[in-house]
Amino acid sequence: MSTQHIEFAGRILFVGFGSIGQGVLPLILKHVGITPQRITIVTADDVGREEASQYGIKFVKQPLTRENHRRVLEPLLGRGDFLLNVSVDVSSIALIRYCWERGSMYLDTCIEPWPGGYTDPSLPPAKRTNYALREEALALRTDARQPTAVLTHGANPGLVSHFVKQAMLNIAADTEVDAGNPATREDWAKLAQTLGIRTIHIAERDTQISAIPKQPNEFVNTWSVDGFVSEGGQPAELGWGSHEKTLPRDARRYDFGRGSAIYLQQPGVATRVRTWTPLAGPFHGFLITHGESISISDYYSIKKGSEALYRPTVHYSYHPSDAAVLSVHEFSGRNYQIQDRKRIMMDDIVSGVDELGVLLCGHKKNAYWYGSQLSVDQARALAPFNNATSLQVTAAVLSGMIWAMENPNKGIVEPDEIDFRRNLEICMPYLGTVVGEYTQWSPLSDRERLFPEDLDRTDPWQFKNVRVS
Repeated sequence: MSTQHIEFAGRILFVGFGSIGQGVLPLILKHVGITPQRITIVTADDVGREEASQYGIKFVKQPLTRENHRRVLEPLLGRGDFLLNVSVDVSSIALIRYCWERGSMYLDTCIEPWPGGYTDPSLPPAKRTNYALREEALALRTDARQPTAVLTHGANPGLVSHFVKQAMLNIAADTEVDAGNPATREDWAKLAQTLGIRTIHIAERDTQISAIPKQPNEFVNTWSVDGFVSEGGQPAELGWGSHEKTLPRDARRYDFGRGSAIYLQQPGVATRVRTWTPLAGPFHGFLITHGESISISDYYSIKKGSEALYRPTVHYSYHPSDAAVLSVHEFSGRNYQIQDRKRIMMDDIVSGVDELGVLLCGHKKNAYWYGSQLSVDQARALAPFNNATSLQVTAAVLSGMIWAMENPNKGIVEPDEIDFRRNLEICMPYLGTVVGEYTQWSPLSDRERLFPEDLDRTDPWQFKNVRVS
């Protein structure tokens, strides 16, 4: 666990220092050859100042804006340095452009806009989506020789893209399909088609419990409250598969970009979908928009012109901690106005597991879940300033940074495009129990027990069967 994966000669600049920034700092110091004197934190408030001081890290309290970000960052960033963006309300696009001007590498855990980019009602819903943000980021790909900028590399998006590839190889071995040695996007898409994968759920159930009950007018979560509220208020989004027969009545297609996804005319926290994980069994999760739902669906597409000959449906199905579910219900009841108080569960957690993985559906063995079952006790033993949820994210931030340092001139890359084996190698020691399990569950299992439903039993993996009305 004390392996130093790389010696890094440059400086590292944190933008933002909430739960993920605090959690990844000790991992960087353990696994990257760098002294604390070459790390700086720039953040909007005093959160994390004490944690940074324990390592002798320079801490600058300075919110970044459209107007000041270049001036603030200029003395802190230069050729061969690395900017780690774990902030909210600071534009990823602006930071990538500035990093390239300075000759610096970059990584974020989601593509972040300036304030209002997720929720400004004056913007059309299609422009408030992760699909739109991704298209804007990918449009920067004009020169592959630019410093590496890794988009959306946390647990999800990020780690789950590597889970998908390993899961596909496992399924191929178990169903006696010759997977060969897939190396290109086309190779992987062909393997997915050959296996018969129709739907991929990013299926997560968080059972961590705090000793402090959620109070009225309080939003409690196991990771960034602001991050969850932002993405939960965006339109629900999902990659749209070639096997889907009927567009949902509240769905809209995009009139720009790659066309691999759709969005719904309602927030993710108001949309639920059915899924399954080994420990939890079947459950209803929130269809929260996430970059992996779009990038995975796009990556595994086989197209002829503009027609998708093959593409899986991909979506996130998230059941957060029970306190977070209560917080979401209160938040929704307030017409999506955030509560006055926010709390991230950390030292107050008494028990629980974050079960995060991918459920690949439609192949010969029906469905296969592959992922991490990490308890809070395991997380605390592995790394300071982490709970089970944050460690799954911070381990993947670490692996993405190391991959970028090892590959410093790749321009913009997404998790699906980088070495999944190298990233899993770095992450595995921090993921608790990593398991693969088959199930005969489907969205049609045990349905219509109470009332008749509008189901299509010819194909259980259609979105209409997965969505909770």
